[in-house]
Formats: sequence, C-alpha cells, structure tokens
Amino acid sequence: MVQSLNTKIDLTVKGTAFVGFSEYGNIMIGDKAFEFYHQRDSRKYIQIPWKEVDYVVASVLFRGRWIPRYSIQTKQNGTFTFASEDPKKVLRAIRVYIDGQKMVKSLGFFDVLKRSLFRKKSKN
Repeated sequence: MVQSLNTKIDLTVKGTAFVGFSEYGNIMIGDKAFEFYHQRDSRKYIQIPWKEVDYVVASVLFRGRWIPRYSIQTKQNGTFTFASEDPKKVLRAIRVYIDGQKMVKSLGFFDVLKRSLFRKKSKN
C-alpha cells in the first residue's frame, strides 16, 4: 500500500486523472501534497508535493461558471491534468498552499487562434 505524503487532509473528492486513458479515483489535498489515488488499483497513484508545483492552470468556460478540468504543471515531471466533482472547491483548497500568482487561466479557443494568426514572423 502507498504511504500518503500528507499529515493532514483538507479535502477529498472523486476525480479523474487524464494520463493516457482516463483513470478514476480520489483526489486528496493536504498540507504537504496534491495526491490522486486510483479507485481500484493501488499501484496507480500520483503524488505532487507543493514545493514541486510550478503552475496550476484552470480551463475556465462561460466566464467562470464552469471549470471542466485543471492541470498541475510541475518543475521537473511535466503536466498532469485532472477533473473533479467540484473543481472550484478543489482550486480554493489548492490556493491555500500555492501562491495566487501561480494559478492561471488557460487560453481560450479564440486566444489560441489569435496568437497563431497574428504571430510576428522572425527575420532569419
């Protein structure tokens, strides 16, 4: 069995991790780390210590009324994408441990389109 990094748990919700296939399980937010444990297979888990988190990126739709998923970008191991039952509650719990400057919105569809169409051409 996997040992939790947290000594105190603030929030536990059902969630989905998008790593290859969708993995269903529980998301736990505590004083030391963000943790995801698979529903059935105890060998499938993700533990991200707070000191390893670089950014938390939220996909915000309809002016903040709906947050379908959020990603945690780490300093060394890449980006992990999650979805949960109550994402606003999860992001508020994360904000206790992560600076608000490191919590950002992802670009929308039209923002990505504008960046690609109106990008300055390099002179090479």
